[in-house]
Amino acid sequence: MKIAILGYSGSGKSTLARHLAGYYKIPVLFLDTVNFLPNWVERDRDEGRLIVWNFIQNDSWVIDGNYEKFFQIERLEQADKIIFMNFPRRACIYRAFKRYFKYKNTTREDMAKGCIEKMDLEFIWWILHEGRTKKRRNHYKQIERDFKDKIVILKNPKEVDLYLQKIVNP
Repeated sequence: MKIAILGYSGSGKSTLARHLAGYYKIPVLFLDTVNFLPNWVERDRDEGRLIVWNFIQNDSWVIDGNYEKFFQIERLEQADKIIFMNFPRRACIYRAFKRYFKYKNTTREDMAKGCIEKMDLEFIWWILHEGRTKKRRNHYKQIERDFKDKIVILKNPKEVDLYLQKIVNP
């Protein structure tokens, strides 16, 4: 089983990835851990691509993250299931603040070591605007069209819960 999880920042991609990896007992890759080195320094692009390339050679996996530069098309083509977390802005910003207060002054397991949880104006602007430009929304719509036979679109936490229940109790 190969599962690619895409979606907006704060939608719960990493949480869902952990659940699915645990349920299916397959390895998980959080692309934020590939993109960043300690202290939010961006990793060399070629080095990151090599990490992802090696990971997608596995027979089964869950990959959490958008990052077009890390073989996004190849990941989506290989995936048996694509999950798009299409949550509204207000839900994402709420969840991001909730996550910030939960992990403040620590590093989450789905983040690169040494990347302390942060909430700043740049990230808020990303969640509310930059991460949802017309170009980005159109990119997701294209993915929906190109992979309509294997994409699942989840729009809120209740839909995520129902999706997980269907997997556990088919």
